[in-house]
Amino acid sequence: MSTPSAAVQRLRLRTELRRARGNAGLTQRQVAIKMEWSPSKLIRIEAGEVAVTVNDLKALLAEYGVTERRKTEGLLELARGSRKMPFSEYRDVFSKEFLSFLALESSASIIRGFHFFVVPGLFQTEEYMRALVAGTSQATSPERLDRLVEARLARQDLLEGDEGPKLLMVLDESVLRRQVGGPGVMRAQLERLANLAAHPRITIQVMPFSAGAHQGILGPFTLFEFSEEGMPDSVYLENPRGDSFASSAPEVTGKYIEAFYELEDQALGGDMERVLRQVVEHIGEGSEDLTLPAEAGEP
Repeated sequence: MSTPSAAVQRLRLRTELRRARGNAGLTQRQVAIKMEWSPSKLIRIEAGEVAVTVNDLKALLAEYGVTERRKTEGLLELARGSRKMPFSEYRDVFSKEFLSFLALESSASIIRGFHFFVVPGLFQTEEYMRALVAGTSQATSPERLDRLVEARLARQDLLEGDEGPKLLMVLDESVLRRQVGGPGVMRAQLERLANLAAHPRITIQVMPFSAGAHQGILGPFTLFEFSEEGMPDSVYLENPRGDSFASSAPEVTGKYIEAFYELEDQALGGDMERVLRQVVEHIGEGSEDLTLPAEAGEP
C-alpha cells in the first residue's frame, strides 16, 4: 500500500486532533493556556496551515488524555509524514491559504468545481496566466510575474499521464466570453479547453447565461474527495479579492456537493470539445458578444 501524501496525512492529523480536543471537553483557548502557546498557534495547527512538531504533539496528546500506545504512535507518524507539503518552495508567491488548497488539490481523487470570472488555474495557458496576473496585480515586477507563472504551471503536472484525479468542472459562460489578454490569447485558451474536454479524466460543462439564477451565482467553489478511508471531503471558497475559506465539516461540504449536482443538471453537456471550438470561431470573427452554439447539446 502506498504512503499517503503529506497533505492527506496533515488533514488526517488535524481531524484527529480536533476530535481529541472535543473528547477532552477543552476549547482552543483553554488548550493554548495549558500549553503556554498563543491561541493562533493551535488554530493554525488545527487548520492544517502549519505542521506540529513531534514534541509538541506528544504534549498535546497528554493534555487530551490520549495514552493508548497504538493510537499515539499512529498520530506521531502522521506528524512526521506531514512535514513536507507540496509546493512549499513557492511560499514567496503563494499565500498559506492557497498552499493549503494546492495540498488538497494534489492529494484528491476527485475534484469538482464551479468557476466564473476566469478559467480555472489548472486549465490556463501561460499567455492567459500572464495577462491575468498583469491585469489583476498592482506593481508586479517582471521577476515576480515569471515566478508566479512558473508556480502556476507547476500545478498542471496533475493533468499529465493516466494517473491523477478525476476533474469535473462547470464553467459559467462568462469564463468563455471574457477576453483576458485579447482575442489571440483567448483563442489559444479556448483551444486548450477544447483539448482538455477530450481528456479521459476531465469533464467540462458550461452554465449558459440563459440559466438565470442558480446555485453557483454566489461565488466559485472547489470540492475535494479523497480515496483514503476516513478522509472527509473538503470545500474551498475564494472570492475575487483572494479571501478564502476552507472546511471539511460535513454540514458545509454536504451543502456544496448538493449545489454542484444541481449545477451539473443545469449546465450544458454533450460534446463540449466541439462546442468550445465553435466558440473559438466567434472570437475569430471579432465578435464581442459570444453566444453558445445552438448545437451545444442537452442540459
